[in-house]
Amino acid sequence: MGVNLLALRSHNTALVLDLLRTAGAEGISRLELAERTGLTPQAVSKITARLREDGFAAEAGRRASTGGKPRTVLRLVPEAGHAVGVHLDRDELRAVLVDLDGTVVAERRTPLDLGAGAEAVLARVSGAVAALRPRSAGTRSPLGVGVALPGPLDHGRGVLHRVTGFPEWDGFPLRDALAGRLGVPVAVDKDTNAAALGLAVGGEGGSFAYVHLGTGLGAGLVIGGSVHRGPRTGAGEFGHQVVQLDGPPCGCGDRGCVEALCLGAVTRGETDEAARVLGTGAANLVGLLDIDRVLLGGRTIEAAPEAFLRGVRGVLDARARRTGDTAVPVRVASGGALRVAEGAAHLVLAPLFGRGDG
Repeated sequence: MGVNLLALRSHNTALVLDLLRTAGAEGISRLELAERTGLTPQAVSKITARLREDGFAAEAGRRASTGGKPRTVLRLVPEAGHAVGVHLDRDELRAVLVDLDGTVVAERRTPLDLGAGAEAVLARVSGAVAALRPRSAGTRSPLGVGVALPGPLDHGRGVLHRVTGFPEWDGFPLRDALAGRLGVPVAVDKDTNAAALGLAVGGEGGSFAYVHLGTGLGAGLVIGGSVHRGPRTGAGEFGHQVVQLDGPPCGCGDRGCVEALCLGAVTRGETDEAARVLGTGAANLVGLLDIDRVLLGGRTIEAAPEAFLRGVRGVLDARARRTGDTAVPVRVASGGALRVAEGAAHLVLAPLFGRGDG
């Protein structure tokens, strides 16, 4: 099946696709689609006819109407399209195949050395994408591949900057290099932004900070339901806020960064101290952005969730007592170890359903 991705990404088609997706297996009629999108019945019929032709929509039965013949209802066909999400961490690769409903239908995990050079990393990503090709789709390629990795980077151009600890990646056009190799659209973003996008698409509403502590430390910011990247797509470099002047050196070249202090405490086995430092950084975010909640994730936090929740919550509660504000809630984000990879897949899927630019 040949699918025109640009046609799928049109505004009106995205409105219809999103309503088909949220309607689930029960489906939705063309008349309801017209009423809820504001499109004319003729426009809805044209869009749904194309979606049915491409296999993205199918009949889900008939529903009684208030007059005249029963209405045919349509549903989304989740298996009609897939996206691959790839999480490139400093020491491993996790990849998932996700259908149009956002359900993970296959996954892959393999060791990775992000410092092994572009050719080795590109080959590993290509192998993971090939291994995840859906069997039912024959030779059909995924709709696209989303790649999430440590920043900083330029999301708009898909170009890496000086990834902390891996300066050799500075200026590398990862998006275009992978798109040329894979032959499908590629989107590139920071791991924290991808995870935050996945959480927002999955129903995490309002404004929140997703704080990720793994091999590094960063944050994804969702403001008013949308991922906030900033004009240079550099927002969320949470780990490199300086909280101790003349503190220990950080891989970014500065001193006394939250990341250096936090990871240093983790290395020494001082989990409570790491949590307190993390809470200090989170309190800075809360004070600057007035967000609704803080969500924690990443392998280091998930190895001792109660300790990190207790430590971060303690700092935020103390801040609330000083300011007279209501304490901002803190909890571990949903999604577990695949959170970033799933979010990376939504870099491709979210625009299809009108959920921002991914």
